[in-house]
Amino acid sequence: MSAYLFEPAVAAVPVEGEAALFPVRRVLCVGRNYAAHRREMGAAEDDRDPPFFFAKPADALVPPGRDVAYPPATANLHHEIELVVAIGKSGVGIAPDAALDLVFGYAVGVDLTRRDIQAEAKKKAQPWEAAKAFDQSAPISAIRRWSGPAPQGAIRLSVNGEVRQDGSVADMIWNIAEIVAEASKLWRLEPGDLIFTGTPEGVGPLIRGDQVDGEVEGVGRLSFRMA
Repeated sequence: MSAYLFEPAVAAVPVEGEAALFPVRRVLCVGRNYAAHRREMGAAEDDRDPPFFFAKPADALVPPGRDVAYPPATANLHHEIELVVAIGKSGVGIAPDAALDLVFGYAVGVDLTRRDIQAEAKKKAQPWEAAKAFDQSAPISAIRRWSGPAPQGAIRLSVNGEVRQDGSVADMIWNIAEIVAEASKLWRLEPGDLIFTGTPEGVGPLIRGDQVDGEVEGVGRLSFRMA
């Protein structure tokens, strides 16, 4: 019988109030899902084109309670707070009215972005991996089990006590059911998948030593320090 050459690493996120961990299979992210953020990033107008996705590796996740290392090769690291969907059932080609049945729970996440690298990639029509998918680029809170309608409350982020982002999940262009349904058209969603669902306006820079605190109403809180 074949054996691994070394023990494979398994990324995992705590589940609120439980000893068991949520093993992470992959991390999908939705871009520009709030109208005001689209405008602050230079989009000319709002639209309802299908959401576009990019990915982060599972080992980009930083579980709660840990500092986050400031990444190399950037002078302009930005925070983007997001509601994160944790998938708990398999599904492909799911309709929006059935999409929430796949949801295990929700968490608070921050999509850290090397904005300078992203800007250069955009100019050259190149992929975003170096801007989005680097080590420790996805701090995340514990996952809260959930049933029923998706969260719709406030989503906020502060840096050193100063509020930077202050919006509402209800302002998403594509809601949670639509995001999950669209993702299931492109991939077979499986238990362990996470989907970062986009960020409201107010994104901005972080430096070493910054204390970051985020919250999604009814879901949880996330705190970390940039080391």
